[in-house]
Formats: sequence, C-alpha cells, structure tokens
Amino acid sequence: MPTEPARPAPAARRGELDLLRTFVVLGLVFFHAALVFSPDDDYYVKNRDTTDAVTVLAGLGVVWAMPMLFLVAGIGARHSLARRGPGGFARERLLRLGVPLVFATLVLNPLPQWLRERAGGHHEPYGSFWLRFLSVRPDPADFPFVLDGRFFETGHLWFVVLLLAFGLLLAPAADVLARHGGRAAEAVGRRPALLWLPAVPLAAIDATGTEEGLAGWNRWAYLVFFLYGHALAGDDRVRAATRRLTVPAGVLGLALFAATAPGFMSLDDPFTDGSPFAAGTRALFGAAGWCWVLAILGALDRRRSARRAASREPGTARRARAYLVVAALPLYVLHQPVLVAVAYGVIGWDTPAPVKYAVIVAGTLAVILLLYEYGVRRTAAGRVLFGMRTAAAPR
Repeated sequence: MPTEPARPAPAARRGELDLLRTFVVLGLVFFHAALVFSPDDDYYVKNRDTTDAVTVLAGLGVVWAMPMLFLVAGIGARHSLARRGPGGFARERLLRLGVPLVFATLVLNPLPQWLRERAGGHHEPYGSFWLRFLSVRPDPADFPFVLDGRFFETGHLWFVVLLLAFGLLLAPAADVLARHGGRAAEAVGRRPALLWLPAVPLAAIDATGTEEGLAGWNRWAYLVFFLYGHALAGDDRVRAATRRLTVPAGVLGLALFAATAPGFMSLDDPFTDGSPFAAGTRALFGAAGWCWVLAILGALDRRRSARRAASREPGTARRARAYLVVAALPLYVLHQPVLVAVAYGVIGWDTPAPVKYAVIVAGTLAVILLLYEYGVRRTAAGRVLFGMRTAAAPR
C-alpha cells in the first residue's frame, strides 16, 4: 500500500541567502541612483544629461534581483510558519511588515512625490502637499494596491505591500502547500529536469503584461517565486538538483536575456504593448529570470558546500553578517526617500554625471546607515516602526 510522502521539515536557514538579500537592498541604491540618469524612466528627479547605457545595465539587475528577494522571503516564511503556526505567522507579518508600511506611507513616501513636484516647478508648501498626498479613494480592482489618489503612491513600498499580501494569503494554505511541496521535492530529486518547469508559468504570466513600477515584472510572477521559496527551495533534494543545473541554467539565462534585447530596445512600451512581439519579449524575460535565479541559487549552494569543512568564520565577519542581515528591511524602507532628497540637491551641480552619480550613491548610503544605526536600531520606537524585533537598545 503506497504511503503519503512525509511532510518535509524546514531545513536550516541559509545564511548566504539572508546576506544576499541585504546586498540586493544595498544594490538598489546604485540602481535607483542610475535611474536619475536614465532617459526612459519616469523617476522622481532627473539629471539634465542622460544615457541609454543605464537601460542595459539596469536590465542586468531587474531580471533576477527582486525575484530573488521574494524567493528568500518565501524561505523565511516557511521557517516562521513552522515556529508560529498560521495564526502566529499572520500576526507577525502584520507587525513586522504592516507597521512599517503604514508608518513609511504616512511619513516617508510623500517626500519623493513632493520633490518631483518641486523639480517640475510647483513650489507648494510640504504641509499642504502632504494633505493632498493622503487624499485617497479605494481601488479594490488593483489588489493588493487597494488605495489610489492623484498624488498618492506606494512608491518603493510596493515590495512590502506584495510581501504582506502574499504572506497573509499563504497562511491558511500553508499545510496543503507543504504536503504538495513534499511530493514535488521527491519528484525533483528523481528528475532534476523538472526544475525547468517554473519557467513556463513565469513566461505565461509576464507575457500578459508587466509593470515598470514593479521592477519590470508582473506582480503575480513574484508570487511564483515566493511560493517556490516556501515550498521547495529549502529542501535538500531540490538543492542537490539545483546544484546540478547551475551551469546550464546560467548559460540558458544569458541566452534568453540576450534574446529580449530587440524587444526592449525597439518597443515604445515593452511592458504593456499588446503585440505578439512584445508578449514574446516579456515571456523570454520571465523565463530568463527563472534561469538566473536558479543559477544563482545553485552557485551559492556550491560555494557553501565547498567551504563547509573550512575553518570557522572569524568573529568579526560573523558579527558583520548578523548586523547586515537584520538591517535589510529598515534600509529598504529608508533608501528611496533619502536617495531622492540627495539627488534633488545634486542634479543642479555643474559637474560631470559620473561625479554626481558617485555623490548620490555615497551620500545615500552614508545617510541611511546613520539613520538605521542611531534612529532605528538603537531605539525601541524605531525598531517597532521599522519591523525589527523588539529588544533592549543594543550598545
């Protein structure tokens, strides 16, 4: 009599993925600073001189960076559900994501929009603009972005909105997904080629249309990465299969990404254009993103396996890793309002664009790290408002 596959227990957390998440967040400073100099993106403030090179370089990041953040979040959700259960997990998500979302929407998000208006020549006092920013109406058709307004926006907090929505949708179905995940992991362990299959729904979803404001992906494609992280990415059988496919996934991902270049470089709006050419370009992008993520996961796991027997990590490096890992969400919430404010003050300088870019990046990193250390990490209120675990203020 056949037996049902055992529900897989959560594997140990992969510290290298937690660290990668923080480096992606810090990399967003470099990415968004580049958009100040991009000719084809409606960023908040723009330098007078722009360059098409930004578009190509930006594409190398968007194809994998945000999908990887959602996948790592799915892995984290698996561990949190195992510890807290569905009800506790939902409460924890509301505290750790919902509170920063509300706080940042009210306090931080109006600033970039206000500076956009000022850059366009509208010098309205911040107080009156803040009231207009908060003039919203319900928009349930745009779920999970259920509020809309002339000046209101979620801005860079779209990531937090989706992460909160995905977590709350996951909680009631976690047990069912875990059972099916066990069967899927067993099948992947026998046939690693099954790992190519997620590229199909990702290509199909992106073919219907993507959203420039969501890093060039369809919002529901991110759900695929999140669910994959939750159900499969931590399973040892899947990890072994991923390591085997690292090189072919990397090669195929580069080829598919190169194949998107004609569409993205020639179409006026490749994100929403309804032509078969545009749909095919977006489908290739979705499949390429899956291959890139698969290759990065396998490469990191190979490196980790190769160093497992090495000497213990030095204490300084271990402390730096721990510091950066817990800083990811606060740094993400802080980075864009700070960057737009710095860029607003820099773009008027009579200096070459590379100098302005370097100043924007360096200034933003310095400010957000200082704000995190002294305004968030060391204060009880700051830790609550930015989604960190409450604890005594560290030394």
